[in-house]
Amino acid sequence: MAGLPAVASRRRRVSLPLGAVRMLSRKWPERPHWEFDALVLGDDQHGAWVGAPSGTRIRRPGASFVTDRPQVSLVPRHEPFIATFYAPGGVAPFDVYVDITTVPVWLDGPNRAVTAVDLDLDVVRGWTGRVWVDDEDEFAARRVHYPADLVRLAATSCEAVRIAVEGGRPPYDGSAGAWLAALETTVRQA
Repeated sequence: MAGLPAVASRRRRVSLPLGAVRMLSRKWPERPHWEFDALVLGDDQHGAWVGAPSGTRIRRPGASFVTDRPQVSLVPRHEPFIATFYAPGGVAPFDVYVDITTVPVWLDGPNRAVTAVDLDLDVVRGWTGRVWVDDEDEFAARRVHYPADLVRLAATSCEAVRIAVEGGRPPYDGSAGAWLAALETTVRQA
């Protein structure tokens, strides 16, 4: 899968302006889903990295929670997923949670945001290293409402991400640790 090269991730700060960004997840075709504010940390060969420190409020219609550990998310440039990596020690039973989505889109301007449509499937890696695909039942129930090309996109992306996570390929090889450290430094300096 493009965007998942078999080379070690090198952290670098480049063209993305640092600062706040609103992460907006939607359900097909355009229903609100999870939303939260994050900090743009930089980008590398995998895409842009954003971070949410401990205490970030994440909400969707009818639900809300506050994070108990820092997390960083990879927003790829051309791939249909958003991968989130969690710092150890929190209540989350996983260290990697990849939402299979449409290709994320950056909305620039004074209300900068990243938006993507969540396509139900998730690839998850637990703290023990076990990898599984979550919410296959939701995908099966909702896919009848998706265009055929969206169903293919979700299934193909899910399989490619699952293989990459199981194989520990970058960025699922611990590369996110540098971005978690960058988030901690950014929060300390604020």
